[in-house]
Amino acid sequence: MSEQTQEEGRSPARRVVVVGAGMAGVQTAVALREQGFDGTVTLIGAEPHQPYDRPPLSKAVLLGTAEGSAFDVDFESLDIELRLGSEALGVRPADHELDTETGPVPYDVLVLATGAEPIRLPGAEGVPGVHLLRTLDDAERLRPVLARQHDIVVVGAGWIGAEFATAAREAGCAVTVVEAADRPLAGALPAEVAAPMTAWYADSGTELRTRARVERVEPGAVVLDDGSRLPADAVVVGIGARPATAWLAGSGIELGMHGEVVADVHLRTSVPDVYAVGDCASFPSGRYGERLLVHHWDNALQGPRTVAANILGGVTGEPPAVYDPVPYFWSEQFGRFVQYAGHHTGADTTLWRGDPAGPAWTVCWLREDRLVALLAVGRPRDLAQGRRLIEAGTPMNPRLLEDPARPLKAATA
Repeated sequence: MSEQTQEEGRSPARRVVVVGAGMAGVQTAVALREQGFDGTVTLIGAEPHQPYDRPPLSKAVLLGTAEGSAFDVDFESLDIELRLGSEALGVRPADHELDTETGPVPYDVLVLATGAEPIRLPGAEGVPGVHLLRTLDDAERLRPVLARQHDIVVVGAGWIGAEFATAAREAGCAVTVVEAADRPLAGALPAEVAAPMTAWYADSGTELRTRARVERVEPGAVVLDDGSRLPADAVVVGIGARPATAWLAGSGIELGMHGEVVADVHLRTSVPDVYAVGDCASFPSGRYGERLLVHHWDNALQGPRTVAANILGGVTGEPPAVYDPVPYFWSEQFGRFVQYAGHHTGADTTLWRGDPAGPAWTVCWLREDRLVALLAVGRPRDLAQGRRLIEAGTPMNPRLLEDPARPLKAATA
């Protein structure tokens, strides 16, 4: 909030505009009301649909067991104005105006929550049968493909690729997953941790081809760089996502090396009266000593509470809240529930609990005998206890930690 606004104390007349109607945007608007904000709140979304949650798209919506995943939020009763089907085009901070397809929108405080957009496969745009899976429209286009039990090639063995392959196999499709790296989840997990997951593909009847690069996509086929040709009635691309921030060019809002909005510990951007939250923003973590860019649902759920508190704090004089979460996400794939908490890159020790060839096991990462991250497969209790231990910075006993029969909370030093 500007100094002028603070001096005038115009709380009832203040205007907060939130750009992006996904989880981060919706939760920011809701948190403002829950925390007592009494000014105007406008939520702007590029899609025409009622705001919806994304995780069900790769399962229930895709398989036709749910028609949609709209948030259970009564925007009218919360006095949140929805402007849907209106894409943001730019920001003019000096004028305190957001430019949209439907005209300029003035703001006192602006929140950027535009999320991330899928990376497209070069050369595949415009080829019939090539799909992404990010929006409700994407899922609805893919639903009849699964219903017809087509031969499907998935490009990318990351989280979304594995989840889509799981749904496609459940629908009875023949599925081949091609991955340029030597293992699944190469960008997310160390080789020794991802290695056991390779067998999950074969167990489900999915063919996994690693070290396989796509040379080109043709109607009805994917051609790899070794010359092999994979029949494909449909191709689903899941090779990652990037922050949806290209529209901010020329705004003066600082972007980072991945194109994300650079936010501070309070989720404020480099220009006054503008915050950023969710997949489109990175933030410095005191807990982990580095800047984090987290593309996961929980970050889009937790960050808005900090943003709302800091917007209200500008009126009440409360000290600004700091955002420094323990990142968390989950994935359901090939009959397994996979959960991850923390950030493992700074760890100096890796410990295993249980046999990775079995149905349930956990990997723990420690730094100086303190738990900094863990991956739990079919062990939700480990995840719940471990997340609390990470938050508390509790010293652990590595010898006790390796005993899978011992609760994590009983493996402290």
